[in-house]
Amino acid sequence: MHAAVVHSFDKPPRYEVFADPVAGEGELIVKVHAAALHRVVKSRASGAHYSSGRELPIIPGVDGAGELPDGTRVYFGAMQPRFGSFAELSVTADWICMPLPDGLDYVTAAAIMNPAVSSWAPLKIRALLAAKESVLILGATGVAGHLAVQIAKRLGSRRVIAVGRDPEALKKLSEVGADSIISLQQDRDATVTALKQELAENGVDVVLDYVWGSPAEILLEAITKLPMKRTVTPIRWVQIGAMAGDTISLSSSTLRSTGVEITGSGLGSVSLQQIVQSAHEFLGEMGKNPFKIETRSAPLRDVETLWNSPQGHARLVFVP
Repeated sequence: MHAAVVHSFDKPPRYEVFADPVAGEGELIVKVHAAALHRVVKSRASGAHYSSGRELPIIPGVDGAGELPDGTRVYFGAMQPRFGSFAELSVTADWICMPLPDGLDYVTAAAIMNPAVSSWAPLKIRALLAAKESVLILGATGVAGHLAVQIAKRLGSRRVIAVGRDPEALKKLSEVGADSIISLQQDRDATVTALKQELAENGVDVVLDYVWGSPAEILLEAITKLPMKRTVTPIRWVQIGAMAGDTISLSSSTLRSTGVEITGSGLGSVSLQQIVQSAHEFLGEMGKNPFKIETRSAPLRDVETLWNSPQGHARLVFVP
């Protein structure tokens, strides 16, 4: 079969012939129709992700959309370390393979599931979001953040606060459910003031943090400067990504003087079974009422050329 193959952690994969995968017990061979270039795919292929293996060569890709031998259209997770989804054929476990709703095309399915579950699982499993609670999304202008705004609203959030840097993407967020928009392109003091005013007037119950780094420090500063109250409302901060930096400076007084409770969401803090259940739930919701996502597709043979190209606001999907 043809596949994108990683031979070196510091170079893009090459399109070439690779051995066909062989299904083991409880596994299924999938004819791949679409596989998306998620951030985790690039991170794992570079050896930088905490779940990266060290043996090469490998086919990258954590998930995709395709067809089983009996013709069933499915979304699937790639389960064998060497055989990711960036190939004509991949292999999955039967319990991480689920039928696609009618009307959901392969490219959209491949693009949307990973970023969508990155907020669906944290909101339902880590934050335990209740109806009428408010959600602040830090890093809302990426593909995952754009979906997180929609998902928080769909799950019953009373108010969604979108915080991000990209002005063009910020403008679009009110169209998909954001009640308040705060730009990170202001200077630090102005950003702290805007966040403090929003939180003082409307409060926040849950923070979904896709960026960490300096934006997280700015938000924590705003929370710390809020007036003291007789009753403390916990702020369940769920850390998901580190686009702005892997570490922050955190004063112990911040944790003592606020209701901030910081947890993480990812493999290790959320079980694979819980992630799969979240995918099932999201697909069910997607079948009832679609979510909005921008995509662009390209032939898999162009993977080496497009691997490091700017993605903009659309999720790049490779089609074998």
